[in-house]
Amino acid sequence: MLLIFLFFFLALIAYFFVGSGKPASKIKWGVNFSVKQTDFLGLDNRETYLALLDELNVKRIKISVHWDLLEKERNEFDFSEVDWQMAEAKKRNVDVILAIGMRTPRWPECHMPIWARNLDKDDQQQNILKMMAKVVNRYKDSPSLVGWQVENEAFLNFGACPWSDSGFLKQEVDFIKKIDDKHPIILTESGELSLWMRSAVIGDIVGITTYRNVWQDQFNFYFSYHFPAVFYHRRAEIVRNVFKKEIIGVELQAEPWCKQSIINASLDEQMITLSLGQFYQNIDFAKKTGIDTFYFWGAEWWYWMKLKQNHPEFWEVAKIFINQ
Repeated sequence: MLLIFLFFFLALIAYFFVGSGKPASKIKWGVNFSVKQTDFLGLDNRETYLALLDELNVKRIKISVHWDLLEKERNEFDFSEVDWQMAEAKKRNVDVILAIGMRTPRWPECHMPIWARNLDKDDQQQNILKMMAKVVNRYKDSPSLVGWQVENEAFLNFGACPWSDSGFLKQEVDFIKKIDDKHPIILTESGELSLWMRSAVIGDIVGITTYRNVWQDQFNFYFSYHFPAVFYHRRAEIVRNVFKKEIIGVELQAEPWCKQSIINASLDEQMITLSLGQFYQNIDFAKKTGIDTFYFWGAEWWYWMKLKQNHPEFWEVAKIFINQ
């Protein structure tokens, strides 16, 4: 029995970590965008957004719709910024994914309004559904919309969040589908710390994050993930062949992950986790996974480097790949 178990274990390791898969012949590139990140970097959010659309000629963008910005006061919704973003995308025939829920991309992950923080969990969840209904009904007929990302890495214990509830995630997905049955639901998973199967069961599309070099608070050092591209390729095969679901890369690391925040880190420290050479390596790694759609994580940082730090090279490299 021990030998059978050992053989099975070694075969599993070999399947996920040995060899290589067929690389993607061409990748459809997009970018992530968050108003909170432009504010954090001291950028004008509309100027940055238009630069992405017009200077980089981005044709795919994933926008974080942060709950605490959308509904600062209970039952008072301000759609002005998202309305403007969607209108500008429509003018340029840009495909938009809207990320909605309590958890949306960018720290602190859970963007709950102040007024909702002292509600009990059931009340919080009912208000999340109410907010999502407002967003979905408002944008479901937009010609630019191509999908909903519901929550962000909901199965990952990361960020300043009051709770995690996989049952509620399924409820959210079903709730949105009743309002909009035309657009797919994207659920996201850590590319490094998950097998992606839970999202494949519930969602229509599995979106994975891909980070190569990070700061580890738990161990107080910079850490590199040395997983080979085939590890991503094999899991993608399972999602496609077993679960019959599409898979995309929703966050490809294209900005530093520093011990301190970017604005408090020197350029030398930023380059530890994302030098220009590492940027190229991450792009090459993405191709080797065989996944044919990736959204860069860090477009706001490229613009900050170009505008505020006199380092336009990341912006220029991104432009090359986005326009291939």
